[in-house]
Amino acid sequence: MTEHDNREKVPPVTAASQTSLEIDSQPACWQRALDLLPSVAALLPRPGERVAVVGCGTSWFMAQAYAALREGAGVGETDAFAASEAPLGEGFSRRYDRVLALTRSGTTTEVLSLLDAVRGQVATTAITADPETPIAALAEDLVVLDWADERSVVQTRFPTSQMVLLRAHLGESVAHLPAQAQEAIEQELAPELLAAEQVSFLGRGWSYGVAREAALKVRETAAWWTESYPAMEYRHGPIAIARPGRAVWSLGPLPDGLAGQVEATGAHLVTPRHDPLAELVKVQRLGVALAGSVGRDVDNPQHLTRSVVLSS
Repeated sequence: MTEHDNREKVPPVTAASQTSLEIDSQPACWQRALDLLPSVAALLPRPGERVAVVGCGTSWFMAQAYAALREGAGVGETDAFAASEAPLGEGFSRRYDRVLALTRSGTTTEVLSLLDAVRGQVATTAITADPETPIAALAEDLVVLDWADERSVVQTRFPTSQMVLLRAHLGESVAHLPAQAQEAIEQELAPELLAAEQVSFLGRGWSYGVAREAALKVRETAAWWTESYPAMEYRHGPIAIARPGRAVWSLGPLPDGLAGQVEATGAHLVTPRHDPLAELVKVQRLGVALAGSVGRDVDNPQHLTRSVVLSS
């Protein structure tokens, strides 16, 4: 019998977890990000700059989303890299005007190593939740979202608040997003999702990065089987695992014909009612609910730490 098969026998967690409290604080955090923008706009990538955005884990997926948005806005070439794999520094020929590092803790080994490698060669900006960390000595410019930091190991409000800030800086109309986040918190989760043994998340354009983060969030919080794909790629093989008792959740608009193909498998299909970031809030809530159904400590998931610091 699998862990998933056992969920009805484990009493649900009734006390609000720290993660749940942080998820619920996102409407206020998003508004605070919008209010902060005028004071930090000059520190963020400028129009026309060629930018490399780097991060690890959640921050890498947010980097992918931002890179797609910035390219789509036509304000400059933008590439996203996992910090450990970025072709920057000595021995690489790629040249950028700015490196934007996304790091909640400011202590992640790969991000610090990369910033050290490009010091003096390219302008650097870091967005972090903790300015009292090594990141402050390595990044030329620092944007601090300390009010969006989390006590929980898993990231929820920091990456979404960061994305609201970056999207507003690109000139998007995002003033409505705090209200959408509140709706996402109040909306009931479908029973089919709460009973799903597996969830695939889909996205298109910038929402593919959000879909990757959605899959990671449910894996981190609940140790659930999740996958993520560009929506157009989903029918090139991955749809083979869809069946009754499983779910497919699209964070962006579906390509023509895909909804019918998913529904024909018997899997539960979720199409977006809100902005992809607000959909992500619902996914965060799903992760907490699934974790509670199997008695997992959602604030301190097994094998995970708040920051990955590698020994030398």
